[in-house]
Amino acid sequence: MTKADFDWPNLSFGYTKTDQNIRYVWRDGAWDRGTLTADETMPLHMAATCLHYGQECFEGLKAYETRKGDVVVFRIEENARRMIRSCRKILMEPPPEELFIEACYRVINANRKYVPPHGTGASLYVRPLTIGSGAQVGVKPAEEYTFLVFVTPVGPYFKTGFKPVSLIVEEKVDRTAPLGVGDVKVGGNYAASLRAGVAARQQGFADVVYLDAKEKKYIDESGPANFFAITADGQYVTPESDTILRSITNMSLVTLAEEMGLRPKRRPVEVSEIFDFVEAGCCGTAAVITPIGSITYRDRKVDYCPDGQAGKHCTELYERLTAIQTGDAPDPYGWVRIVPE
Repeated sequence: MTKADFDWPNLSFGYTKTDQNIRYVWRDGAWDRGTLTADETMPLHMAATCLHYGQECFEGLKAYETRKGDVVVFRIEENARRMIRSCRKILMEPPPEELFIEACYRVINANRKYVPPHGTGASLYVRPLTIGSGAQVGVKPAEEYTFLVFVTPVGPYFKTGFKPVSLIVEEKVDRTAPLGVGDVKVGGNYAASLRAGVAARQQGFADVVYLDAKEKKYIDESGPANFFAITADGQYVTPESDTILRSITNMSLVTLAEEMGLRPKRRPVEVSEIFDFVEAGCCGTAAVITPIGSITYRDRKVDYCPDGQAGKHCTELYERLTAIQTGDAPDPYGWVRIVPE
């Protein structure tokens, strides 16, 4: 198949039109069989619950081309399960795991020419979302839902790629609340983060480190990604909290860290500990791993990368994970699936 004509190594992380997306509708107790379409817009009732009451959740995963020419996806079943959990938490009808995977495969196959060539550092980003498309005026769940999947080729989430970034600890904005929906991937969490993220970038930082909303004492997430750090005695530490999205990338890094001889530990992480860590990073589907070069907290700054280069543990974790994702290393865990044509 002839590839689309792009400057693949220099793609940004943004939306680029592809050929088709797919939509499924749930009504009268069942999902339909799905429709592929080239339409980038969708008709939506003005009283749809996604518009008024925030009944909306989404996922993000990537498809890669291997050296052999196969197209593969990484831990897609975990994305399906996380979407089910998100839907249930805000009382939406979740697409079953099998339907989720089928939808992603169908839309990837409909857009194979947009899967970036192996070795370019780019990938095909897959964005599934479920919305309340049924009309309601009272505050209650919709009676109709739409599950949609589109794809777009992307480069690194941060413009710097795998280069250290500077973050600032955020104390005036809460991303989410205890007993809320911070542990699922709903749009409201990201809307709540916009003020802090934009303000941080205006000050020259890449993003923020959020603290817990209750005590303002513990690290929550780092902007759009999970936070992790390496201690001087060889622990891979990542925050434990009911308000943090469980990153599939972080789950995978915990496994790889243990293989490397690090000691993974998920626990509450006090913000004061940033001055004791030897390395730190952000991790998630979009960024994979972004090394943290420095964190500014009030009037103090800790610098993890004085030479401007990522630390050895972040680098090895990144190389191990991306090699599995792109088929350049064996996958003993069964994380990678070949997309059947």
